[in-house]
Amino acid sequence: MPEGDTVYQAAHRLDAALREQQVTRFDLRVPQAATVDLTGETVHDVVARGKHILMRIGEFTVHSHLRMDGAWFVYRPGEKWRHPAFKVRAIVSTTTAEAVGVDLHDIEVVPTRDEHRIVGHLGPDPLSEQWDAAEAARRVHADARSIHVALLDQRNVSGFGNEYAAELLFLRGILPQTPASDVDAAALLDLGARTIRANRDRIVRTFTGVARRGQDTWVYGRAQRPCRRCGTLILTGSQGADPTRERVTFWCPRCQR
Repeated sequence: MPEGDTVYQAAHRLDAALREQQVTRFDLRVPQAATVDLTGETVHDVVARGKHILMRIGEFTVHSHLRMDGAWFVYRPGEKWRHPAFKVRAIVSTTTAEAVGVDLHDIEVVPTRDEHRIVGHLGPDPLSEQWDAAEAARRVHADARSIHVALLDQRNVSGFGNEYAAELLFLRGILPQTPASDVDAAALLDLGARTIRANRDRIVRTFTGVARRGQDTWVYGRAQRPCRRCGTLILTGSQGADPTRERVTFWCPRCQR
């Protein structure tokens, strides 16, 4: 599932492949940007902001969001794609690499000077060099909703998704239904920042320290299975900012109080 660490890795791969290269093919297969052509322009860099990818080309920024199923792939020029062409939403090629965006969401092109229109609302990003832990804690603590919902709100802190919320709350022993104002937000976000930075450099995301599939989470995706710590069955529920944005929550009723 694409969360902040996954998006960071994708942006890093794109940046390594495209930076300072001249665009030889530019094709956005979405109606709102289909006529934009940045062929001949130079790719300055590719960066992640929370769950958003910003590809800066010439005087413009190509913005994309992975959501649940999007991904960027990097191929050699002429290399056969490993996915059907009808899923492709973006192609940015240079003489040395071809970046292919599959099932991308929210693709748009804006002048780089106007990037704030896209990502200006985001809260502090723990994977950014400008990470402001105190401001992130202030925003989360001031949120009147449950801590699970507050963590998922990208306006409070950017980059954490449902898996991170479930796992961080387990590690801190906090029920997901707890009001955010009752939580030590600073300690929770310190753990979150250290965890997502560690996972940023891993092939397989892990919260348990074990990088094997099926052993990498404490509670996420483990409904009605024994807690790895105490053996109590993991419970599930759902929470969200509104009924259209509810996410499945996972918790241990004994380890989280």
